[in-house]
Amino acid sequence: MTELWKLTASELVPLIAERQISVKEMIASVVQRIDAVNPALNSIVQRMDEQALAAAEAADMGLARGEVPGPLTGVAVTIKVNVDQTGFATTNGLRTQAGLVAEVDSPVVANLRKAGAIVVGRTNTPAFSLRWFTRNSLHGATTNPRDQTLTPGGSSGGAGAAVASGMGAIGHGTDIAGSIRYPAYACGVHGLRPSLGRVPGFNATVGDRLVGGQLMAVSGPMARSIPDLRLALAAMAARDMRDPWWQAMPLRGADVPRRVAYVEAPDGMQVAQPVRDALRAAAAKLSAAGYQVEEVLPPPFREARDMQLRLWMAEFRQDGTAALRAENDPDANFVYAQMTRHCPEIDLPGMMMTLKARARLTRLWRTFLAEWPLVLCPVSGELPFLNQEDVASPAAFDAVLEAQLTMIAIPCMGLPGLTVATGSVGPNPIGVQLVADQFREDLLLAAGEVLAPEPVGLAMA
Repeated sequence: MTELWKLTASELVPLIAERQISVKEMIASVVQRIDAVNPALNSIVQRMDEQALAAAEAADMGLARGEVPGPLTGVAVTIKVNVDQTGFATTNGLRTQAGLVAEVDSPVVANLRKAGAIVVGRTNTPAFSLRWFTRNSLHGATTNPRDQTLTPGGSSGGAGAAVASGMGAIGHGTDIAGSIRYPAYACGVHGLRPSLGRVPGFNATVGDRLVGGQLMAVSGPMARSIPDLRLALAAMAARDMRDPWWQAMPLRGADVPRRVAYVEAPDGMQVAQPVRDALRAAAAKLSAAGYQVEEVLPPPFREARDMQLRLWMAEFRQDGTAALRAENDPDANFVYAQMTRHCPEIDLPGMMMTLKARARLTRLWRTFLAEWPLVLCPVSGELPFLNQEDVASPAAFDAVLEAQLTMIAIPCMGLPGLTVATGSVGPNPIGVQLVADQFREDLLLAAGEVLAPEPVGLAMA
């Protein structure tokens, strides 16, 4: 029989519901897998073996009493250390938050538990969740299970590495500038950034965020199969009124024309040839499946990227600089210094004009997506970077920032985006990004299933 930790959530759920395997057997298998591979990866930095096995035993007892299983009953999931989980520190990769223990679950954790998921551990992030790489002075560095010389991505690099190596079928991540989509790309799995307002979020340990984070930061899933992303999204998106942005929107929208805007190198973006090749292969697959794929000029990416950075950095300057000094993490210090070169301090009139321009860009993008319901574009302009490349020099940082243009731009308008893993180029994972209108994750997932009809292979299997 297949080792249980290798099962996707979609494969596991019916086996649990039909009592062919027990939840405790499943979770015990995942714990053994964590024992085997996590020491080399440092993906899960807060283990919870006893709690996970106790929750599994309780789930089995409920099933034995005739309780109806939830949509994720028995599924092992990981949670990123930047969201609240009862009894654990919301470290966000910071030594200064090592004692910031949550007294209540954040909405996304509560929703996963209500769906029956079993949390097996908490995953690493860079300090302040500030990079597309994963290293901090508290938990250390995370290794990419596909190739240790490559970044596992960030900021949800721990989640990407956990999913790719079989330490849980679903990984929770957060995304304000590609922090779900890029680690999925770098680790060779799929990652969904939901729309603003789809998945409720709130951390009682730190309170409400400023406007940049409120408009752009979301939680979402990573997984090895597109059906697993669909299961996870449905669970994560359940009602929780602690988030004032949450909307009760259907998970499936109205039928629309199957039209895809092909955008290979927006706004003069430099795109490596292997990335272009992956995009062209994806376009051909979609076309063969009946989608109308055409190369068209989209609304601005670069202007949206610049606005996103201004909003993000304005929030960090207001709420984060004292914490930056107190933490004194070398990577975070360097990245912040480079970001300030690109984002001069913004005054109140500048902030007001930025928010005004955001409304215009959002209108342009949503009007475009009404005609072209899907956009196919790069996740990054380059193959996954060498690990820690962004802190090698200011010039290296600038090259990384430029390559991430499409990932950074999309959150500015609150749009959903999907990284689909499509294969590899030598040791390098490769994938493509799909973008849709607000609350049309269903369109992303349907197209994603065309591009990746089977689960991606496990790393270190």
